[in-house]
Amino acid sequence: MPQIRPLEQLNPSRFETSAILKKLASSSRKLAELKGVAASIPNQGILINTLGLQEAKDSSEIENIVTTHDELFKDDVLPASFTNPAAKEVLRYRQALRVGFDQVRANGLLTSRHIIEIQSELERNNAGFRKLPGTALKNGAGQTIYTPPQNPDEIFALMSDLERFINEQSLFDADPLIKMALIHHQFESIHPFYDGNGRTGRILNVLYLVKEGLLDIPVLYLSNHIVRTKSEYYRLLQTVREHDNWEDWVLYLLEAVEQTAGQTIATIHAIKSALYDYKQRIRASYKFYSQDLINNLFMHPYTKIEFVQRDLQVSRLTATKYIDALVAGGFLQKQKVGRSNYYINVALNAVLQGESKHLGVHPA
Repeated sequence: MPQIRPLEQLNPSRFETSAILKKLASSSRKLAELKGVAASIPNQGILINTLGLQEAKDSSEIENIVTTHDELFKDDVLPASFTNPAAKEVLRYRQALRVGFDQVRANGLLTSRHIIEIQSELERNNAGFRKLPGTALKNGAGQTIYTPPQNPDEIFALMSDLERFINEQSLFDADPLIKMALIHHQFESIHPFYDGNGRTGRILNVLYLVKEGLLDIPVLYLSNHIVRTKSEYYRLLQTVREHDNWEDWVLYLLEAVEQTAGQTIATIHAIKSALYDYKQRIRASYKFYSQDLINNLFMHPYTKIEFVQRDLQVSRLTATKYIDALVAGGFLQKQKVGRSNYYINVALNAVLQGESKHLGVHPA
């Protein structure tokens, strides 16, 4: 198995092929469009929360941690006795993403320490980088297809090299999207943790784009594309290791960026349209309308009385009256589990489940 080399030993000019430059131009344009569309929603927390849930679900599915939208959203609002263990694990992904985003926003850096904190949040342990040999990657038939570095000193040295590559722009003269593709492959090949490498690596993708200023908030999530092209993803990872075929790997990631950005733009437009529709109709029909109420309804695909109490600073009785009125108006759908009630934002839930075309909401 070829030895992993620091990325700066690659020649940047090899990524200046006509195919890569053409794909880089189109994916960069689509990413810039996404950045602008995301900025058009005043409350950025709505996108971070709702799209972060989508990414958590898709990224975990790659690791065979499977849950439904319904189970995932319910986990936010129901007592622990009613929740799904897989959903809890998926929600840790969203929290790990927030931990990393806060670090990048505060420091403008993405260091090994930050990466360890992200993985620790995901896995709920403090094991850090691997210190024991034995980790190998197997295919579906149980055959070992790749053995990452086993020596703790080598893992630490490679991660130190990767940290420099991520944070020192002068080390490698290439577009950040190309560098993101290289960083993702290098991280997955080092495989520095006992568990959570895939999900940590996918979080690093979007955090690197935020760090480089290509996005303001983490809203470009490649996991859905990887889920749909899983065999190609793993094949291309391996062709780099075996044949040094970096160019096809970079083209794959650039295509993933372009397609995912386009899909995310459509999703944000649908969320924005649903939000505008709710805002107009609730404001016209209910005296209790407020922007805080709209923010609450769109921050949580499933909400509950306690959330409305907290966000609007009202009594439980008042919050209940608001929610009951919105249920009667068709904005929310009431569900009961045991003694607990939760309330589904009909329009937002349809958007997140890919059904916004059936809503009849109007663009802002």
